[in-house]
Amino acid sequence: MGFSLYSLIEAALLCVNAVAILNEQRFLSKINVNDQNYPGAGAYGNDHQNAGGAKQQLLTLIRSVRTVMRVPLIAFNIITILFLILFG
Repeated sequence: MGFSLYSLIEAALLCVNAVAILNEQRFLSKINVNDQNYPGAGAYGNDHQNAGGAKQQLLTLIRSVRTVMRVPLIAFNIITILFLILFG
């Protein structure tokens, strides 16, 4: 198995799949974050105050990947499976 662009794309797809299937309650309970501490949970006036930390930015990234990438991930996974079937 060689190191190629396709293997990098496949590894990225696997990582995005892993983020997309995270169970939010179990994951967030391990890092001690409740639902009111992330941007978008409160009023618009408080969003700029909560957006600072790296933990909050990571949680925002996880939530946005789960909401935005759900449908495209199905298509990317099907294409990847077809490539593996056709080209080995």
